[in-house]
Amino acid sequence: MTSSTLNDGYAYRSTVQRGGQSVLDFLCAEFRHSGREVWAARLAAGEVTLDGVAVGGNELLHAGQHLVWNRPPWPEEDVPLQFEVLHQDADLLAVSKPSGLPTMPAGGFLKHTLLHLLRQKWPTAAPLHRLGRGTSGVVLCALTNEAGATLLQDWRTGQVRKTYLALAAGVAPQDFYDIQTPIGPVPHAKLGQIYAANPAGKPSRSLARVLERREASTLFEVEILTGRPHQIRIHLASVGLPLLHDPLYGAGGLTFPDALPSDLGYFLHAHTLQFRHPTTGEEMRVVAGPPEGFTSPFRRCAASSASQLCKSLSPERRG
Repeated sequence: MTSSTLNDGYAYRSTVQRGGQSVLDFLCAEFRHSGREVWAARLAAGEVTLDGVAVGGNELLHAGQHLVWNRPPWPEEDVPLQFEVLHQDADLLAVSKPSGLPTMPAGGFLKHTLLHLLRQKWPTAAPLHRLGRGTSGVVLCALTNEAGATLLQDWRTGQVRKTYLALAAGVAPQDFYDIQTPIGPVPHAKLGQIYAANPAGKPSRSLARVLERREASTLFEVEILTGRPHQIRIHLASVGLPLLHDPLYGAGGLTFPDALPSDLGYFLHAHTLQFRHPTTGEEMRVVAGPPEGFTSPFRRCAASSASQLCKSLSPERRG
């Protein structure tokens, strides 16, 4: 199910860190999705205020001032608006997000986000991590501040385990990959910079196990030991096995120059999340069943890999 809705608009707030720029120059640098002429028109329409006063764009900024772009209501792109509840108790909520639905407000999305949908029923829901728009699967939310603080600390200390299903283009020559390609920002023609394989980036590690080899693709189970942006997409591309139909990352884990992160079409699913319950201490394992495309009949799959696939794709969940 999809729906197109005119939202209520939104106030984008910025605090000026360094003075000396004009308001127009600041907006062009802060919000690169729009060009100079577009920002000039928005300023002329009275959409931008500085410390509560409408400005025209030529005013010079000073550190500590507060700039607000009051974006008028806009129609949001159609997206899937359904999700599945996997676990719920007084402290936690785990859901399965469909591919195409953004987790958090960003860009042109405000109401058409998982966060907005969740807070209509659970006003205190706070996602503890986010999935890319095109990625489906488990999203874990805290319903209390105490649960959120405990789980975020467990996340930082490596006590939360996340495994994904990833369908890569090409037939993998190995059964297992320990990928440690560093990830960091690199120049991008449309966005200024974007995360990709970068020798000067942060240490990153993914463990990818072959579950099934198909005619021209490979189904992997991937555990990520670090949480870098687009980590699985970058890592599999860096070993010559980019996600099938990934419009953003290609050879070497680098980006295509004309692509944008919001592009869809790739196959990546957050399958399981294992963690300790922040209140009871119980070991939890939440599983989101994979969508169509991940579970075709086995082809050229070794018996051991087939057994692992059956176990990995089991629908069990706790809670």
